Amino acid sequence: MFVFRDKLKEIDFGHGIKLTDLGGNGNMNVLYWNTPAGTVSPAHEHPEEQFGYLLKGSFEVTIGSEKAVLKAGDSYFIPGGVSHQFKLLEDCLAIDIFSPRRPVPEPAKS
Repeated sequence: MFVFRDKLKEIDFGHGIKLTDLGGNGNMNVLYWNTPAGTVSPAHEHPEEQFGYLLKGSFEVTIGSEKAVLKAGDSYFIPGGVSHQFKLLEDCLAIDIFSPRRPVPEPAKS
């Protein structure tokens, strides 16, 4: 399977938050986030395991009771069922990999 950037759809979540589903298979999927500074994700959890790699920018991430500031080149692992939250300190580009496959989030309806 190959994925070509010019064939992918970007999902606009508003407030500058953009998500691209890079695809996957039955066991995993990959999401690409383009998110502006000041964004705070609500604390949440999901059953899928999550690996993330920060390509650009920095954010504070809380995973369970642990908190750290990550910068470009850093990564994180989140076990399934563990609460986590992101607070973006700078504009960020990040890749998240989920296993098993996680449904692609939908933008909130206004």
